[in-house]
Amino acid sequence: MHSHVLFFNQVDRSSLPFVGGKGANLGELSKAGFPVPGGFCVTTYAYKDFIATSPKMDSLFDELNAMNPNDLDQLRKVGERIRTHLQQLEIPSRLKSEMIYAWESVGKTYAYAVRSSATAEDLPTASFAGQQDTYLNIKGQEELLQHIQKCWASLFTDRAISYRSKNGFDHRQVYLSVVVQRMVNPEISGILFTADPVNGNRNVVSIDASFGLGEAIVSGMVSADLYRVKAGQIIHKNISEKKVAVFSLTEGGTQKKDLPPSQQTKQALTDSQIFGLADLGKRIEKHFGSPQDIEFCIENGKIFVVQSRPITSLYPLPAIPREPLRVMLSFGHVQMMTDPIKPLGISVLQTVFPKHIFLEAGGRLFIDPTEVLRTKLGRKIFPRVVHQLIDEATGRAISEVIQRPEFRQVPPKPGLVKSARRFMTPIIKEVWRNLWKRDPKLAKSKVESYMQKKWTEIREALQRVNGARRLEAIQHELSILGKDVSRNLFPYPVCFPISFILLKRLLGDDKELHQLNKSLPGNITSEMGLQIGDLADLVRELPEVEEYLKHASDRTFYKGLANVSGGERFKQAFEDFISKYGMRCPGEIDLTRPRWRETPTQLVPAILGHMRSVKPGEHRQKFIHGEQEARKAARRMMDHVGHHGFKSKRVKRLIEVYRYFGGLREHHKYLFTLILDECKKAIMAEADKLVNKGVLLQAEDVFFFTLDELIQLLKGEFKQDVSSFVACRKEKYEWHQALKPPRLMTSEGEIVTGSAGKEKFPEGALVGSPVSAGIVEGKARIVLKPEEAHLNEGEILVAPHTDPGWTPLFQSAKALVTEVGGLMTHGSVVAREYGIPAVVGVDDATQKIKNGQMIRVDGNQGFVEILSGESK
Repeated sequence: MHSHVLFFNQVDRSSLPFVGGKGANLGELSKAGFPVPGGFCVTTYAYKDFIATSPKMDSLFDELNAMNPNDLDQLRKVGERIRTHLQQLEIPSRLKSEMIYAWESVGKTYAYAVRSSATAEDLPTASFAGQQDTYLNIKGQEELLQHIQKCWASLFTDRAISYRSKNGFDHRQVYLSVVVQRMVNPEISGILFTADPVNGNRNVVSIDASFGLGEAIVSGMVSADLYRVKAGQIIHKNISEKKVAVFSLTEGGTQKKDLPPSQQTKQALTDSQIFGLADLGKRIEKHFGSPQDIEFCIENGKIFVVQSRPITSLYPLPAIPREPLRVMLSFGHVQMMTDPIKPLGISVLQTVFPKHIFLEAGGRLFIDPTEVLRTKLGRKIFPRVVHQLIDEATGRAISEVIQRPEFRQVPPKPGLVKSARRFMTPIIKEVWRNLWKRDPKLAKSKVESYMQKKWTEIREALQRVNGARRLEAIQHELSILGKDVSRNLFPYPVCFPISFILLKRLLGDDKELHQLNKSLPGNITSEMGLQIGDLADLVRELPEVEEYLKHASDRTFYKGLANVSGGERFKQAFEDFISKYGMRCPGEIDLTRPRWRETPTQLVPAILGHMRSVKPGEHRQKFIHGEQEARKAARRMMDHVGHHGFKSKRVKRLIEVYRYFGGLREHHKYLFTLILDECKKAIMAEADKLVNKGVLLQAEDVFFFTLDELIQLLKGEFKQDVSSFVACRKEKYEWHQALKPPRLMTSEGEIVTGSAGKEKFPEGALVGSPVSAGIVEGKARIVLKPEEAHLNEGEILVAPHTDPGWTPLFQSAKALVTEVGGLMTHGSVVAREYGIPAVVGVDDATQKIKNGQMIRVDGNQGFVEILSGESK
């Protein structure tokens, strides 16, 4: 028989399914010897037996599960009916007797706090805290039973129903336990976070405290004192004016009282109590193994813990020591792809790049440049490069962290400079030769010759083997790819930003450089965009194909073209495009993303959007016009410095380098996507075999294994249940999708944003970085995924980020606004190439700007203004 009531000393973390998150945590604390006031849990079995007496609940549950979570009026009505019904039900006599016995055992004379404890509450990845009700200072048997029943009914408050519906929880599968805990009559109450809830620093304890019951803080009735403790020192105190407090009444219930003026500005906690709480919090954190949100009370000078739950808002940390202080920047922000990556994609990237530098956290990769930043030269150059070329906000944040004494006092690793010099010296020599000696016009053929050779080598190597040996070959090829590409390709595209910096110094500004950036010769991604335009122009001539594309599916994409007039003609042109670019897609550095060759309908919005917003042949004309403008800009630059002398020769040479090497800036990434695609083909061939053997349910399940785990699976050495393993990884990936990765964080978990500049902008302007000059106004079009884009003529593309997979949309956009980016990141360079204004690094742009709103994009100063509130 299942227990209806369990005392705290009978409960621990394993009891969560029947006492809920709050009850399980209190039981765990109590068993571990922490100061928890006595009490008991009315289990979920009691709740189930209670609602089982209702003849109506089945139909009410059906109504809840079928309801639209956005229909707030219907939600309110159904919730009110359920709550009223449950409060009118009679509690079964045996259940009532058990609860009364528990109450008498703890003490009839005490007042109690009666709190809900849902089975999905206070979990590491979901917090239902505050969704149900809490009742304080409850006295007497009848009052206790009545409020337990109210707690059961509060499982169906409007906010609780809405939260479950929107987060995909089945209302039938969320049960409620009730925690009944002896009330502490405190002089002081508060909330203790064992990690800073604002910036995520795991080494900082943050304490809010005020007089009386904690209800005044939780309800927002009073501004509490704030104390922060780090490394045994109080690093911050903010003593608030505490005008009111909530106290228990002798006869039961609570009341709000005005505090005397002398107490209102008094520090609620003594320094000794602050240190004691910080120590207690860290011991509780250690016990649970994760940062905690703890409610505490102080009665007669003694600290009591009345609740502890995980802090669910913190971004996860990589598995590295917190000390000494390290700095990590988001690889996703550098690559313009901040979405989570599945385990196979992470594993592939950590095979290409050093695993100790490319760290995983929250399904994303973070680059750890700490050892470089510990050197004098690294501190001088690295933040500037990031600030100028990648992302201004990240550059500011790095500069802030490396000035801290705790960072600077750690010396660089012995031998680091020597090994870096050994690796970089031959690359630097090649860069110097490219900048000043070699003919820039010949660079493209050299680069493409190497790319063809490397791609062929890897493709043939993977075709020679099968099974686990094929995946081991992938590991080997990827492990040497990074160094090989660095030596053979890196010296070419890096000349592009270097020549930009040198020209800017020689000319004094970068105004003409933005013109020089247009229609760069040999740019493989720009050529891809032009060919998308060619496909769109072809579809204009084939109305039946246009209609077909609007409803095409990936599974029958090519086959269906045979049934429409002009379909074969379009099919041939499209297949030619796919043969060159089919390995590409948005977020293409993630091997697990579907490629255009796999899901060709991803390209349909770009083709149809181009038809709507660009005139026939206009994209080619624009490119030619861009070449002409670039030549004119080059002439103006030469006129500015004169046509004779050393400076003139330097500028002329650098203009050539800038143009020809700028055209190669995407080639290394193109090669990487080619090789990734060969790896993916090989992996999916092995995945199909695993499906045929019944090891996997579907081939895409391999995405939730690392390369090492897949090799074990193919060798028959994988020890876990495959179905459970995949299900667990999928659940974790779902959680990762809900996380927002920081640009930069430290090993302590602190998210550092960097102090913004003090430039003056219009009131309400959304500020970012100016990366492509010009000022335009137009309707905003929010695009979260390029395959779902619907750009019309004259619209401004507002996106979280862009990479080469977004290039097809640039022909149609009037301007560009992104949440992530810097001067030399993909969207910025392409925007300058296409001559459209762009502002990047605008935090939360896709949320603050709405579809259809008129906005002004100022690519000169770097801000966006919302001109109208209308949206559609």
